[in-house]
Amino acid sequence: MNKQAYFAHETAVIDQPCIIGEGTKIWHFSHIMANCSLGKNCNIGQNVVISPDVHLGNNVKVQNNVSIYTGVICEDDVFLGPSMVFTNVINPRSAVNRKNEYMKTTVRKGASIGANATIVCGNDIGEFAFVGAGAVVVKEVKPYALVVGNPSKQIGWISEYGQRLYFDEEGIAICSESHEKYELKNNLVHKIN
Repeated sequence: MNKQAYFAHETAVIDQPCIIGEGTKIWHFSHIMANCSLGKNCNIGQNVVISPDVHLGNNVKVQNNVSIYTGVICEDDVFLGPSMVFTNVINPRSAVNRKNEYMKTTVRKGASIGANATIVCGNDIGEFAFVGAGAVVVKEVKPYALVVGNPSKQIGWISEYGQRLYFDEEGIAICSESHEKYELKNNLVHKIN
């Protein structure tokens, strides 16, 4: 690991071995644990904990006070809002060791998770999905889905640009700002240009 390739604030704790990509920034009081992997150009906010064996892709933005537990994978361009929460055991008990029962959660490319949201382990977040602030995710989130509430429910679709999509009777939507075109077919969204 080339220490010159990334920035770490003097109060950050970085356990070895781990991989930290070029251009990544790690801010105050954050703890990067052994055997995790952070891609290029990530931003790790203040008071973040990244547990062993976690993998973050390139350009992942982790806001303040987020803990990313063993079993979590975030693909490229993921946004994790302030104080959002991952879990990795479905039925935790202090007196029962369940380290062999960690469940995986994958956050797919381009997805955003809002402030104070909770992702119950084992529920993947689809590409470019958007989890609203404070939502509690208890089931898989489809690609491009917009989910809110507790428990979360899908209230619509969202573009890669982050704009709400409104589909016409033919199942076509055009993002108002980026002019990207999408198709809704069989209750799944696909970008078509």
